[in-house]
Amino acid sequence: QVQLVESGGGLVQAGGSLRLSCAASERTFSLYAMAWFRQVPGKEREFVGSISQMGATTRYADSVEGRFTISRDNAKKTVDLRMNSLKPEDTAVYYCAAGSSMGWTPLSYAYWGQGTQVTVSS
Repeated sequence: QVQLVESGGGLVQAGGSLRLSCAASERTFSLYAMAWFRQVPGKEREFVGSISQMGATTRYADSVEGRFTISRDNAKKTVDLRMNSLKPEDTAVYYCAAGSSMGWTPLSYAYWGQGTQVTVSS
């Protein structure tokens, strides 16, 4: 069982930056692909980006490509999401997820954090 805890959300003005972090409890953290999703009320959970087990491969949604960066530190069992040039449409609850492969949908990930709110004001 992998437990994930996100941190770093908050309120930021448009054009600003935030860094989200996700800490894992599992000592075999390096066996899991990691991803970030986001969700706004009334909408489906949306893929933001993912990173492979060793961090060699990353994928991003078109909406965040070039603005967001995912990184991981397997020794510290953390995965970060660096968000730059934030837009009001980036406002959502952001979730960290762990799975056996780098899928594009929530079904690919078995373990989830509780989420952290990101609000971008215009």
